Amino acid sequence: MATIVQKYGGTSVGDPERIRRVAARIVDTVRAGNRVAAVVSAMGGETDALVALAVELGGSEPDPREYDVLLSIGEQKSIALLAMAIGRLGVEARSFTGSQAGILTDSDHLRARIREIDADRIRRTLDRDTVAVIAGFQGGDAEGDITTLGRGGSDTTAVAVAAALDADVCEIYTDVDGVFTADPRVVPTARKLAKISYDEMIELASLGAKVLQTRSARFAMRYRVPLHVRSSFHDEPGTWVVSEEEVMERLVVSGVTYNRKEAKIRVPGVKDQPGVAARIFTPLSEAGIVVDMIIQNLSRDGTTDLTFSVARDGYERAMQIAQQAADEIGAAPVEGDVDIAKVSIVGLGMKDHAGVASKMFQVLANEGINIQLISTSEIKVSVVIAERYTELAVRALHDAFVDDGASQPVEESLQRS
Repeated sequence: MATIVQKYGGTSVGDPERIRRVAARIVDTVRAGNRVAAVVSAMGGETDALVALAVELGGSEPDPREYDVLLSIGEQKSIALLAMAIGRLGVEARSFTGSQAGILTDSDHLRARIREIDADRIRRTLDRDTVAVIAGFQGGDAEGDITTLGRGGSDTTAVAVAAALDADVCEIYTDVDGVFTADPRVVPTARKLAKISYDEMIELASLGAKVLQTRSARFAMRYRVPLHVRSSFHDEPGTWVVSEEEVMERLVVSGVTYNRKEAKIRVPGVKDQPGVAARIFTPLSEAGIVVDMIIQNLSRDGTTDLTFSVARDGYERAMQIAQQAADEIGAAPVEGDVDIAKVSIVGLGMKDHAGVASKMFQVLANEGINIQLISTSEIKVSVVIAERYTELAVRALHDAFVDDGASQPVEESLQRS
């Protein structure tokens, strides 16, 4: 008897009919001889509605503890309705909030991290042939306060529960068929991948692919939880996220992705001396602002320019902090740009295949697209470009690296070269 964790997102439980469809899928899985723990998000639009209520009351920064109490309501509504729907199909089900499921987090409200899971209560439920329906996105801290894990946190809940239960698989049900080589809405020829490595999935998720939350992919890799990303609207296989050794088709480029939620900040006239960069980036770090790409120009007259990117929702705060730091160190006025996007290519095969970055740069040059910032790792290359060229860049790179056969398995590619 296999233990299966199934996660259903907000779209999958968006209305009563969809909840009944999810319940039927869970019941079918149980009657096939499996134990099931289902992790559920709030119904589509529910969290946004709760946020709107808080905004309507006034104040842009509500108390974080009370905000978590409010936001947790959405998932509690979903788990109760789903447990009822499963029960009406003749299978016992019990709903659990994050705290009731034994999910212990730190006390960092709105972005809490899971410290541990005491899964005994869930195990006892499964041992009684009862489906455990667990609220995603939430847990409780050592004081017993409700905490939430941040947007997309239900994915992390599902993987963490799967790890705690030593589950055979964690199925992530969503409104897409799996992980694609690009966003099919931008690239009609994008194809679904049968398997992808944890490392590739982490990179794609962190670079803008919305199919899986980054933290959940990291969690899965750490605890070697097999993930199956698949559609909640049909029974076709999706994409398996597994260890690198299990990926037989090791592609040069597995995916092309983009992120429009970026902004760029430039601090010109920075004195070229030790410690100056730290005086700019330390206050940004202390404010919780994550800096992505960083470029420092060569010094010519004793000064240099520092350019870096941040998430667009933190741009205004980052500009204030950067300008204050610039004033303190005697740099020139800070410049900013929100009309940018980050476009990336990701693939295990980059480890063994030379010339990938240069080809990417040439493809963009052929389209008249200027590169503003560059970041690389062993399996990805990212560039910042003007936002208006996003779709053009993604399609051109997909054509060059995937559609023309350049993304065939590395072993085959090396034999041909």
